Amino acid sequence: MAILPVRTVGVMGDGRTYDFACALRAVTSVDGMTADYYPFSHDFLGETATRIINEVPGINRVTYDITSKPPGTIEWE
Repeated sequence: MAILPVRTVGVMGDGRTYDFACALRAVTSVDGMTADYYPFSHDFLGETATRIINEVPGINRVTYDITSKPPGTIEWE
């Protein structure tokens, strides 16, 4: 998980929030030189995003990175 240096607007309860977004990344690879994103189910991603937003202070948006390698790398820097 990477916490992005961007604030996003959201709504929690009756008020707006201006908190951070985070990105999830999971890949499969056999050689470390190429990789594809792991195809989690939408249900799993939805449950995971809900838990992160509810349990991690300062996060109000969750994204899932589906960039392959190449052009992306496995890790975020």
